[in-house]
Amino acid sequence: MSAISVGQAAVLGIVEGVTEFLPVSSTGHLKIVEGLMHIPVDDKSVVGFSAVIQVGAIAAVLVYFFKDIKRIVSAWFRGLTNREERYHHDYKFAWWVIAATVPIVLVGLAAKPLIDGPLASLWVVAGSLIVGSAVMWAADQMGRHKRGEDDTSFKDAMWVGCSQILALLFPGFSRSGATMSTALILDLDRVAATRLSFFLGIPALTGAGIYELKDALGAGVGAAPLAVGTIVSFVVAYASIAWLLKFVAKHSFNAFVIYRIVIGVGLLGLLATDVLSA
Repeated sequence: MSAISVGQAAVLGIVEGVTEFLPVSSTGHLKIVEGLMHIPVDDKSVVGFSAVIQVGAIAAVLVYFFKDIKRIVSAWFRGLTNREERYHHDYKFAWWVIAATVPIVLVGLAAKPLIDGPLASLWVVAGSLIVGSAVMWAADQMGRHKRGEDDTSFKDAMWVGCSQILALLFPGFSRSGATMSTALILDLDRVAATRLSFFLGIPALTGAGIYELKDALGAGVGAAPLAVGTIVSFVVAYASIAWLLKFVAKHSFNAFVIYRIVIGVGLLGLLATDVLSA
């Protein structure tokens, strides 16, 4: 019997799609919902399932930003054979994304036993939600929001790319929250910070999904739940991306900060009263 039913997979797909790109921690929300549905959050197949359905959300990014991605990838290929093209921002940006992905890959492989074990605890999720809220609020206040997407540099990409490690090690911190906060500290405006977070998430999350696929299928999650979770995640994530870009163009991140604190404190209460098992 599959460790996750088709119905549960659909619910988790919705959670993943809504939260993957919002700075509220998709991993944290998935673990909370899995706990409420009495799914063991540290089960190897469940951890794999969570990583695989992220590919649905990444597919939504690929579709939503297809023209941008096509332009960047085309510039990269042209630059491989044409020296003049190498001065183009899109060519350099493609290399920056590749370079900025290396740190999280190395840490992810080295720390996998910790990530799948002790760090998968809901206590870690609760603490990371609250601490991450403080970081996000401070970043939004500190940032001068004066630089756009065309002003990004290699240093920006590397700092933002490395910040993904926080979310990898501390589920609940939020990959989107960490990358957006770092970009804001570097004085990027909110839209540029959000778009950079999207682009840097593509290789990291796609690679994680492919890497975990064998564990999800081989350790107890059937193909049907995986397919349903991934498809639902794609549809919901597409709508979430469109909404988020419109929201950050006119609003601060304060709403997300407050939401994260409420969820974090609420989770601490559920754990302390044994309603949820860590």
